[in-house]
Amino acid sequence: MEGTSDSQDPLVIQDLADAPQAHDNSGSDVSDCHKSTETLSLNPEAGSPVGSPPPLPPEPKVPNNMSSLKHEPTTASGTNGLNESQEDVDDDTCDDSATPLNGTGDEVCNLRSSTPPRSRTQMSHSRGASQVSSCGASVGRMSGSTVIEENMQGWEGNSEKKLSDSDLGHTSYPKKLVSSCKCCQVFMRKHYDLPENPTQTEALKYAFTCPPHGRVGDLLIWIIAGLAAWGCLISITGDKALPGGNFFSLIVLYIMAILGGEAVQLLGLPSLLGSLLVGIFFRSIPGLNVIGSNIDFQWSAALRGIALVIILIRAGLGLDPVALRKLSFTVIRLAFSPCLVETVSTAIAAWLLLGLPWSWGFMLGFILAAVSPAVVVPSLLKLGEEGYGVDKGIPTLVIAAASIDDVLAISGFSVMLGLTFAEGSPTWTIVKGPIEIFVGLMYGVILGVLCWYLPYREKKNRPLYKLILLFVLGCLALFGSQKAALESAGAIGVLTVAFVAGLGWRKPETEDPEVEDYYKSIWAYVMPLMFSLIGSEINVVAINPDTIGWGLLMLLICLTLRVITSFFVVMGGEFTIWERLFIAIAWLPKATVQAAIGSKALDHVRLTDGSEDDIRRGEQVVTIAVMVILVTAPIGAAAIKLTGPKLLAKKASAQRSADDPETTV
Repeated sequence: MEGTSDSQDPLVIQDLADAPQAHDNSGSDVSDCHKSTETLSLNPEAGSPVGSPPPLPPEPKVPNNMSSLKHEPTTASGTNGLNESQEDVDDDTCDDSATPLNGTGDEVCNLRSSTPPRSRTQMSHSRGASQVSSCGASVGRMSGSTVIEENMQGWEGNSEKKLSDSDLGHTSYPKKLVSSCKCCQVFMRKHYDLPENPTQTEALKYAFTCPPHGRVGDLLIWIIAGLAAWGCLISITGDKALPGGNFFSLIVLYIMAILGGEAVQLLGLPSLLGSLLVGIFFRSIPGLNVIGSNIDFQWSAALRGIALVIILIRAGLGLDPVALRKLSFTVIRLAFSPCLVETVSTAIAAWLLLGLPWSWGFMLGFILAAVSPAVVVPSLLKLGEEGYGVDKGIPTLVIAAASIDDVLAISGFSVMLGLTFAEGSPTWTIVKGPIEIFVGLMYGVILGVLCWYLPYREKKNRPLYKLILLFVLGCLALFGSQKAALESAGAIGVLTVAFVAGLGWRKPETEDPEVEDYYKSIWAYVMPLMFSLIGSEINVVAINPDTIGWGLLMLLICLTLRVITSFFVVMGGEFTIWERLFIAIAWLPKATVQAAIGSKALDHVRLTDGSEDDIRRGEQVVTIAVMVILVTAPIGAAAIKLTGPKLLAKKASAQRSADDPETTV
């Protein structure tokens, strides 16, 4: 086996006709490796009988150098040494010792004699390859090199088995693992049958089955998205998004504000109260006050400014001139009279009880005079759906007057803010107010008319572009006016541009009611942040007790005068005494505007490095604004809910049964 030439180690392969025991009656090839070893003697001259198997040759040694293990290249004729040797053996066998194959030996020899040498060589090569593939790995000497042929049949069998396993049901390995684990099947939804009337325990178990679904699935979406966003924020801002940073504090405050609002709603109270209390807790409670104290006041002011823009845009779009003309003078009286009376009474009480200057007193008066749409509008809409007060249009009256009331309060506050911090001669101080109002009105009218034509009628997703255009114009008016030292013009400009744009968008060819729906949805996400931020300005431990005591007395006096005024200004209509009492009660809640503009004066003082006295006055204003929210919002919401069904008449059609064809859609 050490030689390298064919003469030293000849390889003789027996022809198919020389092995009568290699085929059965069906003519199949040799399938057993041991049968294929029944070959002629390696030395033909030894005289061994043809039928007796020679002794097995020793196993060939595989050289250490694996590069020497290679197949002999095919010759130009398409055959190698093995085929030529086999052809010679086949010819000799046919001539000398042809053995019939199933009694047809002559036919075999005749077929070979009639076949050209090249064809016989190719047939012999094919038959040899078939026999080699039916054995294990056979090793032979060919042209001085060792050839290792693998069991191709076994490899093909394994490949077919793997293919069938992967195609069987297209089942992935994780699914197979879950299906084979009985413990995991308990948590799969398809193995859990929910009864028709499940108990709370059964519904809770079903909620946590896999794959995630329902509220649990929604919660997982928000958790994963929130963690990913937080990771991006850390990558961009670094320490500011880590615990103790500004962004981290804002994220924690916002999430807890949402949860606090949901918890308070379970008690039947407005969700804004929960968000407000969360802000107070994160600024007042030791340990938690790390969150409130690490919020940058500039970021807080900017975010509350964005919330104010949304409030003003919603108020401007909600002003319908047609509805106002139908309600005539009653809306104007209800919007202006209680607001102005409360403003003046607050300014006087603040000067007497708190020692605030007149300019600060009037600023505080306009802050407290605004009624809260976030509390009033949902409560009255619910009463209107139930049919209470609909015949006389009481819900519509109060909602329309609330929008005008907010416009008046915010505009008056903006003017007083500009006058309070005006710098220059007294003449400029007097002239600055009207100039700011004029600039705000011109800004709103010009850009509002532009919104009639942009986006154009054929624009795809036109409501979305209206939303974006109106929002950026509002933000430009509010923040740009602060940069230009024309603070009063900002809020007036936002209100005007929304009102004028709404006039053009009410035409049939350009009407898009989706715009107001978009802003309503945005407000639902912005409101928790705004109330929590205004709450985070209050440190209960640092509040002066005199501010709380005198502030509560001032609120009691001013709210009493407001209720009395609201009761008398609607006497000229067709309302009964009980309906007038309900209108006065519905004019009580305060929250939205107070949270939006309550700290504007303090923010201005901080940004301009004001005096210590102005900082103290700004803190007093913020404290009283938060107090009025905590006092009037829950009391007003509960009073509207309880007194509405008792003081208002129910619409006659609403008392009919649902089967009545006149009330069934």
